[in-house]
Amino acid sequence: MTSHSQGIHQLLQAEKRAKEKLEEAKKRKGRRLKQAKSEAQAEIDQYRLQREREFKHKQDSIMGSQGNILAHVDEQTRARINELTSNHEQNSEKVLQKLMGLVCEIKPEIHVNYRDTGNY
Repeated sequence: MTSHSQGIHQLLQAEKRAKEKLEEAKKRKGRRLKQAKSEAQAEIDQYRLQREREFKHKQDSIMGSQGNILAHVDEQTRARINELTSNHEQNSEKVLQKLMGLVCEIKPEIHVNYRDTGNY
């Protein structure tokens, strides 16, 4: 009977050691998952920073060229405004004189649609 109880005792101890090994394996697995997660997050952060730097570089190069375009458009706009102002100053007096002449000069004429019906 002692050998039988001794066998049971050995089985219980083996089961206990197996549970301990299983718990230790679960803990190692959990630690490894946390470590893998932190490594993956570090890679993601590094990749994000790299992509943000590339984006910023492209954005700066594009915005720089747009800045040049804007400066060119502003220059053309100023030149056109100066040209229109100059034309206005040169021609405003001529236009006013012509307009006053047309308004003040009265030429009595019969309208083209007038029909003499002879009913007087």
